[in-house]
Parts: sequence; C-alpha cells; structure tokens
Amino acid sequence: MGPRSANPAASGSRMPAEWEPHDATWLAWPHYRDDWPGKFEPIPWVYAEIIRRLARNERVELIVDDRASEKRAKKVLDRANALSENVRFHRWPTNRVWTRDSGCTFVVSVPTKNLLAVKWRFNAWAKYSNYKNDEKIGSLMAKTANASELQPEFGRHRVVLEGGSIDANGCGTLLTTEECLLSKTQQRNPSMRRKDYEKVFANYLGIQNVIWLDSGITGDDTHGHVDDITRFVAPDTVVTAVETNPDDPNYDPLRENIRRLRAASDQNGKPLAIIELPMPAPVIFEGRRLPASYANFYIANGVVLVPVFNDPNDRFALDILADLFPDRDIIGIYSGDLIWGFGAMHCMTQQQPRVER
Repeated sequence: MGPRSANPAASGSRMPAEWEPHDATWLAWPHYRDDWPGKFEPIPWVYAEIIRRLARNERVELIVDDRASEKRAKKVLDRANALSENVRFHRWPTNRVWTRDSGCTFVVSVPTKNLLAVKWRFNAWAKYSNYKNDEKIGSLMAKTANASELQPEFGRHRVVLEGGSIDANGCGTLLTTEECLLSKTQQRNPSMRRKDYEKVFANYLGIQNVIWLDSGITGDDTHGHVDDITRFVAPDTVVTAVETNPDDPNYDPLRENIRRLRAASDQNGKPLAIIELPMPAPVIFEGRRLPASYANFYIANGVVLVPVFNDPNDRFALDILADLFPDRDIIGIYSGDLIWGFGAMHCMTQQQPRVER
C-alpha cells in the first residue's frame, strides 16, 4: 500500500509505549566517520555490544549501506559474539545512523490491530544538508514491516518531526519541548503553532494530552530533544534529568522542566509521579560540551540499555532504572566515545511494536 496523508484518527490509532512488547528494533550500522571525527574506531564495537544485548531478546533489523558494509558489520559482530539469526540485514544507503529521528514512528490501529507507520519528513534537524538517503529510510522500514504508511501534512507541507522530540506513555499523553518544536532556531515547521502540533499528534498518534516542557540540555545538536531529559517509564510515571550544580548551564532549564511536570497531568487529569535522574558530570571533548545524559536509555524486550560515562553517578542512574524496571536487565553501555556523535542509545534505535492479532 502506498503512503497516505489521510487522517487515521477515525481508525483509533495509538502510539504504544516503548516498554510494550516489540517485534524488532531498527538500527543503522555506523559508517559516516565525520559524525565522530578522530574517534570513529571504537564506534562499531559499541554498536556490536548493543546489538548483542538486543538480539538475545528481539529481532534486530540492521540497515547497512551496501554489500561491503554488510561484510564489515558481520565481521565485527562475529568477533564480538553478536552475530545471530536474530539479526536481519537491509542494504539501504544512509547518511547517518540516528534511526530514532530519520525512521518512521510505528503506531497501531486499535480496531483492526494493523501496524501503521507515521512517516515524518526528515530534514536533518533543520541543520545539515546531507540527508537525502535518510529521508527515504522511514518508507523502507514501513514497507519491510508490512505497515501502512501515513505522511502527516499541515497546510500544503509534510510535517517535519524527529522521533527523539517526542515520548509517549501509550495511553494518550505525550512529552515534547518548546525549544525543539516552537523555537525559530533550527525551525522544522515555520507555519506550525502549539495547537497545530497537538492536532497532528491527536490525528496520527492518538494523543489526547501534550505536556510541553521548556528546553533540552546544553550541547544537544538537535536543539531540545525530549529524549535527553524526560521519559515515561510507566503510564503515570516519568524520570526527568536534574542538575545539582547551580553553576551548571543545565541547572535552571532542568528545574523549569520539573516545575512544569509538577503542574502537569496525564490524559485522565491525574498528576504524574516524578522520579529524578541525576546528570553525569560534564563530558567535554575538544573543548565542546557534549549532550551526555542517562535519560537517553532505550527500553527493549527484557532489557534497558543505558548510556554510562565512567562517572560516579552511573551507579545511581542504573539503580534508579533497576527499581523502575524490575523485570528487565539494566545494562550500562559505555558511551564516552559514542556521545561525540551527539547521540546515544535512544537516538540510534527505533522500536517496532508487536501487534497482537
């Protein structure tokens, strides 16, 4: 079935929460060395560790540029004991590997139990010019997953959105930030206002309630993605990053986000439970502050992958998440090198929910 821009709201679409069962996780194998200038060599091995953990619990749909890229990936995965029948390769050229943002957002039609794929327009965070291959990835994912593709439009334009800018509880409430969607810096959709986004989220993701946080963290190349700061971990519970050093540039923005969360409610008008997640000490490389955050974790079947930074707060973040997900293994993935690409576990993954027919 070809892409449609029709409003699927009448069919009762729903964006499942990340902790709901997955059929697969989508990833793209790293190849663009300029995303990690001078530090690319360890990156494929970080990916191999992530894939090894995921493939034990669910299928991994791995995007590789071509036959040669697949051969290199298989060699690394084999050496890292990460190659298995649960890893399926797709030879599709990519510009970058941040599948959360370039890929589609999978939703489910409630009455028909069919998988739908919301294919946002991708323009590399309104910042980079090399994204033409990545813009095609969401449609390729949808076709491979046998999902009906939906292309949201506003006015005469397709809606630009990245998966890292939204987080949902599976019951009709969504988190996002004003900095990312409403700011004129790296502006995705110049004509769209708050109410316009809320209508798109209602129509395509089944969202009844949007919680607008203020801004993201220092060093975030996306200009305010919510998956670096605040995440749902249960229908009524969020974890949110906090900075204890008043002199840190993240201190005031993260305090403002907590203030907004305390004033917010879920889709039923009930207050949220708010769990504070510490920030690691600043991670700086070549004089640049990087967007290191424990909030960029990824929830998969049986496991939660958490970026860690050889920081004393690593253990506190892992313990907090272990309490919240007692039925999953909490795995720290060293991301001191990975974060030089301005992304971590959540940015690189995209879940394909399991449809119970």
